[in-house]
Amino acid sequence: MSACKGLMGDQVTSEFLQCQIEVGTRPCRSIADLREDLSRLRRSVAAVARDHNLRLMAASTHPFARGGEQEHTRKERYDVLADELQEVVRRLMICGMHIHVGIDNDDLRIDLMGQVSYVLPHFLALSTSSPFWEGRDTGLMSYRISVWDEMPRTGLPEHFDSYQEYLRHIEILTRVGIIENASMLWWDVRPSCRFPTLEMRIADVCTRLEDALSVASLYLCWLRMLYRLRRSNQRWRRYASFLINENRWRAHRYGIDKGLLDFGRGEVVPYGELLEEILDLVAEDALFFDCAQELDHLRDIVRDGTSAHRQLATYQQAIASGLTPEVACSRVVDKLVAESVEGL
Repeated sequence: MSACKGLMGDQVTSEFLQCQIEVGTRPCRSIADLREDLSRLRRSVAAVARDHNLRLMAASTHPFARGGEQEHTRKERYDVLADELQEVVRRLMICGMHIHVGIDNDDLRIDLMGQVSYVLPHFLALSTSSPFWEGRDTGLMSYRISVWDEMPRTGLPEHFDSYQEYLRHIEILTRVGIIENASMLWWDVRPSCRFPTLEMRIADVCTRLEDALSVASLYLCWLRMLYRLRRSNQRWRRYASFLINENRWRAHRYGIDKGLLDFGRGEVVPYGELLEEILDLVAEDALFFDCAQELDHLRDIVRDGTSAHRQLATYQQAIASGLTPEVACSRVVDKLVAESVEGL
């Protein structure tokens, strides 16, 4: 960690478990800036890891490591979490990808948070990278969500009519000492309490840099599309959380493989069709942010699969060739290590 901080300063930090490392880009003015900064961070961490006979692996679960056997980082915040959450937090050997979009108006952040829930399952479906847990094929494309949902204050965000209403609810929990501040709300999307951003948190860690950039681009464009609607005195229709949660489960279980529920049509639609509808809606925004190439790559993800698909294919090929499940999982880790620095 000292070596990483020497290279990257406060852009790198520890996480709850000592085997985890968190990187955060600088505020970026474009997707090109994001590409450059995230690529540099991955290269730097990978180089330091190699110097210490370790390897960087970008994924939301480790295929065979056991969460309860890992040491948590000794910080006061983490010590408090370990004491409060017990076995729940000891299983927390998962990593997520958080995407911040700067919105400098408090009420606008709350308004867009209430509208963006509809599309959150799509970001999960496009990013799945956690099909294994403790050496087993879980049958889920994002087992990370199963582990994460054991935590309190997770899942879809609540609906608030204003930023002040949001603050009043937070104040109830902070006043009685249940939470220290709003950073302990771990919803799928939330207003950041550190930055003037709306932070999307549902996505798995994308193993390939290109996939991460594409998911980030889509989130950025979707929020701008919602903002355009607002400027025209329109808004995205609000759907019941239990319907959105159904799509959240489908993305959690199947990723992009079995389609999601289209609420307007009242039927399950193949994911590729839904993506084309989404891309049509944000075409203007992709031009504005100069990220049409990154959004076009989402079609490649639908065609070729996510990290979860590639992990499962590697595992199944190894088993078919007569290797044991333990060795097959090691092959998956080798592939993840290679893909994590691919194209940097």
